[in-house]
Amino acid sequence: MRKTVLVIEDDAAIRQGLADAMTFAGYRVREAATGPDGLEAGIGCDCDLVLLDLVLPGMDGLDVLRELRGVRPALPVIILTARGLEADRVKGLKLGADDYVVKPFSVKELLARVEAVLRRTAERPTDVTQIDLPTGTADLERREVRTPGGKRRELTELEAQLLRYLAANHGRAVSRDELLARVWRLYATGLDTRTVDMAVKRLREKLGDNATDPAVLITVRGKGYMLGSEATP
Repeated sequence: MRKTVLVIEDDAAIRQGLADAMTFAGYRVREAATGPDGLEAGIGCDCDLVLLDLVLPGMDGLDVLRELRGVRPALPVIILTARGLEADRVKGLKLGADDYVVKPFSVKELLARVEAVLRRTAERPTDVTQIDLPTGTADLERREVRTPGGKRRELTELEAQLLRYLAANHGRAVSRDELLARVWRLYATGLDTRTVDMAVKRLREKLGDNATDPAVLITVRGKGYMLGSEATP
């Protein structure tokens, strides 16, 4: 499957050159010319990697990176900038950038770095269709939970997507903000995260998960939720 690269660059000529190079190399390309548009696209679009300029109108690239990391912490980001100072590079890497390329750079070098980052940072594991639970099986295609005794509980589409996303990110805590963006498709900052808590509560009931000592949907204090070790995608 072709991967999608989001190019956030305000210079139209450079942005077009990057888009052409990525397209020629076999990638799908999305483009944004401002910081706010880039942030919205990075949160909302189904992209695999972001090429991010630092000097952007409306919002600095480092601020875009900081906000993006809060919602999509596993999304690979390569910073592209004319700033070559060590302090700038260090700041970008500390904020979570996966690589840092100083302009001017060759297309060959950039493509090599993109390929290297994608190899070591895969945001989307293989799609999950079934999860083995201590209390039965969750069939995400049929949107139902089956107990060993043969009982079936229907899942809503949103509940199935929530469980699928946690299972696809098995092994890490997923923040409520990330769940709102990736499952609910709500991208604004400062949203009421109790929506997520109520959905998890209802899902635990359908999964037969102990509300006071859950084994499937684990609450990670200060971070969010994760799929427990007793659930196997």
